[in-house]
Amino acid sequence: MEELKKKIAEILEVESLDVNRKFTDYDEWDSLAGLSLLAMLDTDYGKQMTVKDVYSFDSIDSFCKSVLD
Repeated sequence: MEELKKKIAEILEVESLDVNRKFTDYDEWDSLAGLSLLAMLDTDYGKQMTVKDVYSFDSIDSFCKSVLD
């Protein structure tokens, strides 16, 4: 899970990632970050989601758990 969190932090361009927050809680979250996240999911984890799917998670932690399940 640490690797996934590191990749998300890189996409958001933040040094510290609070996994209890939502993606939209970050000022750095925008459409480019969303597309980067979806591309990373597909390339690195073989998972496909939509931005709507990403918004449905109540925290980055729950998103990570879903990806790694």
